[in-house]
Amino acid sequence: MTRPLIGITTDVHGDRYQVAVPYATAVRMAGGTPVLLPCEADCAADYLRRCDGVVLTGGDDPIMEQWGLPTHPEARKVDPRRQAFDLAILAAADVVHDRPVLGICLGMQLMGLHHGGALDQHLPETLPTSGLHWPGGTHDIRGALGDGVVHSHHHQALSDAGGLRVVATATDGVIEAVRDDHRRFYLGVQWHPERTEARQFGAEIFRELVCAAGGKLHQVC
Repeated sequence: MTRPLIGITTDVHGDRYQVAVPYATAVRMAGGTPVLLPCEADCAADYLRRCDGVVLTGGDDPIMEQWGLPTHPEARKVDPRRQAFDLAILAAADVVHDRPVLGICLGMQLMGLHHGGALDQHLPETLPTSGLHWPGGTHDIRGALGDGVVHSHHHQALSDAGGLRVVATATDGVIEAVRDDHRRFYLGVQWHPERTEARQFGAEIFRELVCAAGGKLHQVC
């Protein structure tokens, strides 16, 4: 049986493309074949056609000037090539509508911004309970995805999901997961499922992605 091909976005560091090992391990353990995607925006549509699903990985902070806002001084800006690439992947996914997409941390934030949402750029300034999220560790979530503990560390979060549906929040109301219910699998999570011990919010997220990707190949998960 052919294993679904799952593209994993990479970060740009100097003259290197790189990604944390747990992303690829999680895809492989879920039954997929992980493929690293260099941040070449003009290749995004071709990558998406060739892959059965895509993971938008975590990373640094969005460059908000793209949405007409100044980037917060406490932000660590993502490499512009990475941002352009992830947004090109999302634009291509709007055309190849059945392609499963999982956005993690930065990936989820870019999904929300792509769909008209808004970003709280520095939770310590706006949220008394920001210590739940930064410097991070684990905290509880609740919502349509269930209740439990996730591995999460972030100083930014979506304040508005735009055209996506909120399916999980932290106990203080911070948005932790969003979904497009009109697609086979289009999920963004603020936490890191590749590092989360609870199967429901870790390995199971990747299994659902791979199963949805396998549907493109007419496989039964």
